[in-house]
Amino acid sequence: MTALTCDRDTPKRIAALYQDPVAAGYQIFAGAIVVIDPNGFVRPGGAMGIARGMALKSVDNRLGGDGDCTVEIESGCFGLKTNGTINRTHIGKPVYLMDDQAVGATGPYAAGILKDVEGKGNDAIAWVDVG
Repeated sequence: MTALTCDRDTPKRIAALYQDPVAAGYQIFAGAIVVIDPNGFVRPGGAMGIARGMALKSVDNRLGGDGDCTVEIESGCFGLKTNGTINRTHIGKPVYLMDDQAVGATGPYAAGILKDVEGKGNDAIAWVDVG
């Protein structure tokens, strides 16, 4: 394949919406980072799993079984809190889940790719492409 020599209408995907079954014993709040666990159910970020996106509504499955309820999730680029370890040198690199609302520079579970950082330290907002 050769490099472009004229304009190209490159396809793109804007945020996608998903309706996923919630794992037993979890409550997910609107605005939370959500992950898919090894069994295919979603739970709040910070637990083992693959980042799926952001919950659009709250759902409570603390008393239910796996999949007894679902939650609507949106993938995209979101402004997340940080644990103070992220700065502009991390742009373009993976950042990691600290919990269901914050990311850090290291950790076992990736949240997504850092696209931008506003501010510094614990007050920084990390713009992360999630899901």
